[in-house]
Amino acid sequence: MLSSESFLSNAGESSAGHGVHWHAMDIDETRLALSAAAPLVASEVAERLEQYGHNRLPEAHRRGPLARLGNQLKNFLIYVLITAATITALLGHWVDTTVILAVVVIQTLVGFIQEGKAEQALSAIRHMLAPKALVIRQGGQQKIDAAELVPGDTVVLEPGDRVPADIRLERCNNLKIEEAVLTGESEPVDKTTSTQPSDAVLGDQLNMAFSGTMVATGTGRGVVVRTGQSTEIGRISGLLQDTTTLKTPLLEQIDRFARYLSLIIIVAGLAIFGGGLVLSGLPVRELFMAVVGLTVAAIPEGLPAILTITLAIGVRRMATRHAVVRRMPVIETLGAVSVICSDKTGTLTRNEMMVTAAVVAGNRLDIGGEGYEPEGDIRDGSGIAAGSKLLDELGRAAALCNDANLKRHEGTIRVAGDPMEGALKVFAQKAGFDPETDGRQWPRADEIPFDAEYRFMATLNHDHHRHGVIYVKGAPERILEMSTRMVTDSGDTAALDRQSWTNAVSELASEGLRVLALARRPADPSQNTLAVEDVEEGLELLGLVGLLDPPRQEAVQAIQDCHDAGIRVKMITGDHAMTASAIGARLGLKNTARVITGRDIDQLDEDELKQVAGEVDIFARTSPEHKLRLVEALQALHGVVAMTGDGVNDAPALKRADVGIAMGVKGSEAAREAASVVLLDDNFASIAAAVREGRTVYTNLKKAIAFMLPINGGESVSLITALLLGLALPISALQILWVNMVSSVILAMTLAFEPTEPDVMKRPPRLRDESLLAGFVVWRVAFVSLLFLTGIFAAWYWAMHVFDDEAVARTLAVNTLVAMEVFYLFAVRYLDSASITLRGVLGTPIVLLAVGAVILLQLLFTYLPLFHQTFSSAPLTPAALAFATSAGVVVLVVLELETWLRTRWGRGRGSPVSSGSG
Repeated sequence: MLSSESFLSNAGESSAGHGVHWHAMDIDETRLALSAAAPLVASEVAERLEQYGHNRLPEAHRRGPLARLGNQLKNFLIYVLITAATITALLGHWVDTTVILAVVVIQTLVGFIQEGKAEQALSAIRHMLAPKALVIRQGGQQKIDAAELVPGDTVVLEPGDRVPADIRLERCNNLKIEEAVLTGESEPVDKTTSTQPSDAVLGDQLNMAFSGTMVATGTGRGVVVRTGQSTEIGRISGLLQDTTTLKTPLLEQIDRFARYLSLIIIVAGLAIFGGGLVLSGLPVRELFMAVVGLTVAAIPEGLPAILTITLAIGVRRMATRHAVVRRMPVIETLGAVSVICSDKTGTLTRNEMMVTAAVVAGNRLDIGGEGYEPEGDIRDGSGIAAGSKLLDELGRAAALCNDANLKRHEGTIRVAGDPMEGALKVFAQKAGFDPETDGRQWPRADEIPFDAEYRFMATLNHDHHRHGVIYVKGAPERILEMSTRMVTDSGDTAALDRQSWTNAVSELASEGLRVLALARRPADPSQNTLAVEDVEEGLELLGLVGLLDPPRQEAVQAIQDCHDAGIRVKMITGDHAMTASAIGARLGLKNTARVITGRDIDQLDEDELKQVAGEVDIFARTSPEHKLRLVEALQALHGVVAMTGDGVNDAPALKRADVGIAMGVKGSEAAREAASVVLLDDNFASIAAAVREGRTVYTNLKKAIAFMLPINGGESVSLITALLLGLALPISALQILWVNMVSSVILAMTLAFEPTEPDVMKRPPRLRDESLLAGFVVWRVAFVSLLFLTGIFAAWYWAMHVFDDEAVARTLAVNTLVAMEVFYLFAVRYLDSASITLRGVLGTPIVLLAVGAVILLQLLFTYLPLFHQTFSSAPLTPAALAFATSAGVVVLVVLELETWLRTRWGRGRGSPVSSGSG
């Protein structure tokens, strides 16, 4: 026995005894440990409030707008651009300064707005706590603010109540509590007052009621043992606060790319400045501005905008697939997912109990249909089973010995009451019993409510012809004890073969079904009351029913799609191991023979857990800590992990996962706020569609990078060549900014709208640390940069030879660069196939629209006086425009030839072509 002194010394360390196994203590020991043998008086309440604090969770810490803004400026590219803007301002080049700063402001604002959608998970959990509690204190029963509860208080629970604190139950009257938010179990849990094993997991602590859960049916009373942050939901809140959100693979790559590019630009700029002093003969001031121009040319200013636009289009497409993206970079992370850890209830399954099998007179029946919809066949081995008197009687028993009601709301059927009883009502309709019409013909005279001690429910019903019958349903082993005979197909009775029925129960249970037995006993027409003694023996067994939360049919196909895409699907659930294994087999998971429980996970160290996490696909009876450890173990194996969930218990793992996916319909607010993606239809199939969209986003982003970098490369190399050779710059710094921020961005933007490639879900997931600039992309950037360099200088020298005017020559160089961009766009859309096709030339409407917009802008740049003043441009002759167009055509033809040679060479080597598009 735990003394009150030892408890109170413990309490100072554990805040209301979180380390105490209250479920393993009887109620007298519990009250003694809490010094709460009698209702608390006001002075005791005040002392305990002082000691333990109020029954609430701490406020979530949030960063202010200035901190978020500062975070956006922590970017090496931003530092380089701000430095360039400062220097140009000091030199009096205000137009250059304004344009460069505009780039900085746009990029910073986009990131700031996105980060403003900060996670609100902790505050969401706080809102799950009950606002009021019915408590017994000195002076009697009273309703108080739940925040005023203290350990030792006596709380009364009624149907529909949210449990206000962690409570050790001392009285239960048919008490069932929905604990899905904590354990993930789809069915309400029958509560008892009996002590439980000290090592019982959360879902098996049947004598406890936990803060934030809901009373489904019945009433109860108990003593508060934990409040505030010491409760189970408070412990999860602490886990959530301590869990860090990982940076997405794309942002890691962009950061890495920005650092390397910035260092290369700085080193190259210094080297070019030094080399220019020695070789070019230019004045220092002019040389310095040329190096600033080189810096501007080398930085892909439009890349942040393209990144944002590409992700935003992916977000919009995801919304059409019933998925809301809360953190925009996560849309790309979905494309890299290699493991999906899915909760079972409501995601892979419908979260709607359903009778899927029945046994009558030794015959197995399979019941079809979906969820609570009443349509569905009942079949035996030879076909549809119909017209059986026994089946009619089983349906009547399932409907009458039942307290649930089915209600249709906005096209869906909802259960008022126990979901399991709702499933029995649906089964009765499939068996031909109309609960409304037939139910009125058999009114209930009396009942024995379900009680965990008796493990059955019974009703006394009379029809209008003075026939009486008692129907009983309950645990199969208990009903078999109470039965002496069984009903046959003809409606007669025969001797009960207990062993065969026991075997049938075991067979149904081995399939992961929850098994109930139904029986009857004739009653005297004059009998109007029902007592336990009336049904303890002499029952006639009608049959067995097996209930299951059935898999979503679309989830089965989605899991197959994920397997085809090289993605491993793992089920992590709070349900029992046998049920999880059966559901896993129905879903088509790869490894269903081995199931690891939370208790098993507790015995594993980190290295052992990594091995198990990589091998096993089903994890049962898991707690929030187990889910979090599993996600971290899979990430340690270099996996990109998506985690789905709907309960508060899922929130820490949702936050830690690379992609946290919450259920929007039946999920808790805490889960939705901790996640980065919310499914509006709670459907696993939407996750597979989201992965497809994520892969498309990444493919299009790589195309955009392969499009933009050669433009910057061509500009940079042309400036370097001019500086080192002491030549005039073919394009000025401000003209480079025009190309980078206008035509390049507009054309690159069209790549964000490219459709999904046909084989995108047949490729394996890309590695987490795969570089955006690798393999073919590097070759294409270098090759096209040289083509652009050639085109720019060819235009410059041709114009100087024909017109002998630097303004005209630079204007032609800019127009030639833009023309080469336009034609290169058609080539980059099809990196491994021919571009000069009807499909390639026509493009898509958005491509043609963008090309038209760029042509219009270039005409303004070339012929409008305002642009001449701003950018030092000059009008061109038709011959000059024809030269620019011809350069673009040459680029497309050369790249078409390069693609043909590369693909032919790849086939000759017997290896696939390395795609730059992902």
